[in-house]
Amino acid sequence: MKKLMILSKLSECGVIAVVRADSQEEAVKISDACVKGGITGIEITFTIDGAEAIVKELVSHYRTHPDVMIGAGTVLDEVTARIAILAGAQYIVSPSFDKQTAKMCNLYQVPYLPGCMTITEMKNALEYGVDIIKLFPGNAFGPEFVKALKAPLPQVNIMPTGGVSLDNVDQWIKNGCVAVGVGGNLVSPAKTGDYGKITENAKLYIEKVQEAKEGLR
Repeated sequence: MKKLMILSKLSECGVIAVVRADSQEEAVKISDACVKGGITGIEITFTIDGAEAIVKELVSHYRTHPDVMIGAGTVLDEVTARIAILAGAQYIVSPSFDKQTAKMCNLYQVPYLPGCMTITEMKNALEYGVDIIKLFPGNAFGPEFVKALKAPLPQVNIMPTGGVSLDNVDQWIKNGCVAVGVGGNLVSPAKTGDYGKITENAKLYIEKVQEAKEGLR
């Protein structure tokens, strides 16, 4: 039931913030700015030194905010997945599909969102119990590609990451994506310390995604 709840909350929000940072402090500030703007799906990438400590801190900080889901990203293997899960990560995101990572996530009943590019990769991921496929890199395809994917695989839940912007986020949703992952286009103001701008960006992404979802109802 917990796994279903996490997936539902990620889908309801519709936006996952991909947090890359130069320090733990910057990662926490970015995450807080995104949550203030309404993005409740936070992905802490394991390219950040001490990523597991960031996950643990954020999970503890938002314990009284049940809508905020803290996940781990750039998880390349099952060892890293287990470290992230034990730190409190509520979902695991990878740039590619890995069978052992899928098994580890299934063991702990934690959603696994692996990056896939082809129908074959997506089919294999679905066979291992993956609930949401991360279309990565999204900028290599574009929103129209989602329609082509859902012809042979209508049951697949797609979340594009890479190439998602305020100009096209609504098209990704309208073409059938359950959510989008947004990184640089959302959090780049952190480089100049403008966390208020990140909050503004987050609000705009949420508004556009929710408007697109309303148009589909």
